[in-house]
Amino acid sequence: MGAFGMIAAGLAALAASAVAALADLPVIRAGTQASGTVAWELDTIAHYGLDTERGFRLEVVDLAGGPATQVAFQGGEVDVIVSDWLWVARQRAEGQDYVFIPYSKAVGGLMVAGDSPVQTLADLRGRRIGIAGGPVDKSWLILRAYARQQHGLDLAAETEQVFGAPPLIYEAALSGEVQGAINFWHFGAKMEAAGMRQLVGVAEAAASLGLDPETPLLGYVVRGEMLRENPALVEGLAGASRAAKELLARDTAAWDRLRDRMNASSDAEFEALKAGWIAGIPSPGAVDEAAAGRMLALMAELGGEELMGKVTELPADVFFRPGS
Repeated sequence: MGAFGMIAAGLAALAASAVAALADLPVIRAGTQASGTVAWELDTIAHYGLDTERGFRLEVVDLAGGPATQVAFQGGEVDVIVSDWLWVARQRAEGQDYVFIPYSKAVGGLMVAGDSPVQTLADLRGRRIGIAGGPVDKSWLILRAYARQQHGLDLAAETEQVFGAPPLIYEAALSGEVQGAINFWHFGAKMEAAGMRQLVGVAEAAASLGLDPETPLLGYVVRGEMLRENPALVEGLAGASRAAKELLARDTAAWDRLRDRMNASSDAEFEALKAGWIAGIPSPGAVDEAAAGRMLALMAELGGEELMGKVTELPADVFFRPGS
């Protein structure tokens, strides 16, 4: 065999060895909606090898989103999903061994048309509000409490509510069918890019109510069994998530490669989505459990058993503790 043949054979052997090594890594199946914002981070993790660097392979399973991801997780079809920690707290209180790893603190707000005469929540009396979700949507509950605190206003009694899926609320807001809209943060970013303005942000309202807007609402949910049996694997997932966030926070090229899947219809929309996602990056380290406990108590008061079941206090071990 000549020199070139020996080099080629050596390279082939190295490639085969690398493939075998990857095949031996444990797989984490992440269930998410392919068109959702979580997919941007998962795509970044896989593209840059942030998973394999940390000893696992990420496999993304496309699901319908929302309840479908929770059902798939509960049924063992996937190993991790993204949900809010209040759901995890309720599940733990009801006997499920789930653990929350912070993903995002991004929340939306109440949007109105750019030229709307509405200047405060009090001006919404007698008007229609579109709400993405149902009557116990967490943003709606926080804004209701804020309206009561600031204006003595019962938004539920003194406005008409239209509940629906985020895209429908988005369209209703742009068309003027509703005079105010509460939607997920990324639809809020699109509304702002289209000329609407935020009347009051959920983070601002939460802070006024004594809550900590730095408390991350959304996170990766894993089973406690995985954490106990393979803590390094869960640490690897948390580390890959943090590395992806740090990359996206500083590298515009990392966003440029995601643009096609972000469904941004204009440069303004793309920039608004990017800025909103980056603003939602939670601080590293452990979640402030005292602050989370205050939020849970308020949600239990406002949403009752429909939202929180019988849980009124933060159960133990809801939150993942890095390095523990």
